[in-house]
Amino acid sequence: MNRKEFLSKLGIGAAFVLTSTCLGSCTKDNAALDNIDFTLDLDAPANTSLLQNGGYIVQSSVVVAKNNNGAYVAATQICSHDDLVEVTFKNNEFYCTAHGARFDQQGNGLNSNGSKGIRTYQTELSGNILRVFS
Repeated sequence: MNRKEFLSKLGIGAAFVLTSTCLGSCTKDNAALDNIDFTLDLDAPANTSLLQNGGYIVQSSVVVAKNNNGAYVAATQICSHDDLVEVTFKNNEFYCTAHGARFDQQGNGLNSNGSKGIRTYQTELSGNILRVFS
């Protein structure tokens, strides 16, 4: 029996319950992004883009960037417009590549798709170790 036959035997109500349950539990759980605390060794080859102004990396679903003034900033990689994991750092802003949502370095929306804002994190540099935390 294929899926179509199975769902037709269950009926519309049961199919809806199965589908809505999956949709509810299959969405990305953003709660883990509330308690961010990790460090990055800026001497590590994987982090070399953080040595250049405008460079960024993604670690633990967080975009960590060095802005054009040489300060480190961090924000969630999950766009508030559609809960997509598409946020990067571009032109000194956080930017969603899926729908063009734009956010300033404090997480405030800069256009209609970014109007909900995004979560940002604190950064702290000690020598060559960068700490990112909530």
